[in-house]
Amino acid sequence: MTQPGERSTPAAANAGEAGTVRVPLAPPLAEVPLPAPNATSLLTRNASEFGDRPALHFGERSWTHRELLTEAERFAALFRDRLDPDRPPHVGLLLDNTPDYVFALCGAALLGAAVAGLNQTRLGEHLAHDITHTDVQLVITEPRHESQLRQAAEGLALPRGVLVSDRFADDGDPPTSGASLEEALACAPAAHVGKDDADVDTLWALLFTSGTSAAPKAVRCTQRRLLTTGNRMATMLELGPEDVGYSAMPLYHTNSLMSGLAPALVAGASLSLARRFSASGFLPDVRRYHATWFNYTGKVLVYLLATPERPDDAENSLRVAFGNEGSPQVVVAAAARFGMRIIDVFGSTEGAIALDRTGNRPPGSIGRLRQGIMVVDDNGTEAPRASFDGDGRLTNADRCVGEIVNTLGVGPFEGYYRNDEAMRRTTRRGWYWSGDLGYVDDDGWVYFAGRTTDWLRVDGENFPGAPIEAIIGRHPDVLLVSVFGVPAPDSGDEVMAALVLRDGALFDGATFGAWLDDQADLSPKWRPTFVRVCPTLPTTPTNKILTRTLVHEKFRFDRIGADSLYRRVRGSTAFERFTGDDEAALRGHFAANGREAAWDL
Repeated sequence: MTQPGERSTPAAANAGEAGTVRVPLAPPLAEVPLPAPNATSLLTRNASEFGDRPALHFGERSWTHRELLTEAERFAALFRDRLDPDRPPHVGLLLDNTPDYVFALCGAALLGAAVAGLNQTRLGEHLAHDITHTDVQLVITEPRHESQLRQAAEGLALPRGVLVSDRFADDGDPPTSGASLEEALACAPAAHVGKDDADVDTLWALLFTSGTSAAPKAVRCTQRRLLTTGNRMATMLELGPEDVGYSAMPLYHTNSLMSGLAPALVAGASLSLARRFSASGFLPDVRRYHATWFNYTGKVLVYLLATPERPDDAENSLRVAFGNEGSPQVVVAAAARFGMRIIDVFGSTEGAIALDRTGNRPPGSIGRLRQGIMVVDDNGTEAPRASFDGDGRLTNADRCVGEIVNTLGVGPFEGYYRNDEAMRRTTRRGWYWSGDLGYVDDDGWVYFAGRTTDWLRVDGENFPGAPIEAIIGRHPDVLLVSVFGVPAPDSGDEVMAALVLRDGALFDGATFGAWLDDQADLSPKWRPTFVRVCPTLPTTPTNKILTRTLVHEKFRFDRIGADSLYRRVRGSTAFERFTGDDEAALRGHFAANGREAAWDL
């Protein structure tokens, strides 16, 4: 039975295919009113209605909406001149957050082409794979990434080569050695390129998933999705032409594209860009640009709170922030300190899971179940509700934790590009399988429990790492924490925690062990065996912790560098320093049990 706010409508059921599904609350893309018929119409409208208002800020420079359209037309002319019409019209962008990224993206839209946002942390064969997998013909980069691209592209078939932009290079950047983007733009035949009647379902962007626990996948995003998402975001954030966004998260990621650039274009507002996120540079940038909203992901709020507090922190122009992965206490503290409203949501690049965040949401919950959203086991059977003991400890993690799915279809997700295996896995049974773990309390509130690859198995008990991270994160000296499984020398896993401590804090194994034992909601099997104290944790450019890197490094000194390791053996109350002799003895135990392969992973 259809509930209020729901409707039975057609929605994309697979990459490029249509099916009939019932979508809760948020209607499918095909039925969402568009702010403009297509991207060309939107950019043309902005140039006409808001022509002299700023559209983009970078450093000390600004561009109006009229100037943005002019730059976009130059890039569209370049792409029309360069791209092979018999191949997919795809352009790769290996750029920081510079105006060229926005100009190229908008230029691609005018031509009906698509951009593949390339991740600067991907190197060698991995970057080469991303380029070939997305059928890129031409790559635009800048001097600081030119060497990296040259190494990755050696032997690749790039039909239209590489263009290098030094227009926004910093003083410390290396000199350019490749073909100049500026010269190519100047040589492209000038003509009106925009397609006012272009199909709004034309592919506009290929966005790679974060790849924190597995290889990234390229998500298809049409003009329709960017326009409708931009419209929703502009409405949610109450944006108008006078608003100014601030994006320090990379534009090749869904967070900045969907909640930074897209709503700015739809609202006729302006967007200020930072090459990279800097906690110390955040407030000066906000005040320089008079930013009224910003987007974030990962641990950005934690990094902001870790900066020295000043009495004037709340004296800024910010009104609202939008992002995800903020813990309740961090969101509350950041909102109070910087004087803004923070909308922290559960989300993914695919965008197919929507939870209800209205009402009296309990601490730690990511939202309440909506119709069709369930937590299920591998067979698709709904997991039992979470149960807790008198001290609030989760007592049935091995049964109540499951994968969060949308049983009604895939929502706005338009599929993965050239990845049939991932599509089959993600859309099996006609559902959308998020790859995210969660559990549900008796009132229907959902709690995030990590990724499907984040399961640990200790003494025959299965449980996720995210609830342990939430508990350890309460320690007053812990700034960041990642919990993951490392192989035990006999069988199964042991719990390991990687910590970044607050400035000036020192790790004391006895005190930390006693603190853990005092946490009523920390099951004995959840207690870490190993603790690694690090100056930083490996992260994606969007500040999501790369758990797979930590899992690979585990407790091996040849992989962790100068970081300190501690171990608590069974029966002990304290963590003791783990030494090279301890490592050699542990390796011997692995060998004695025939587990050399687990050691070498």
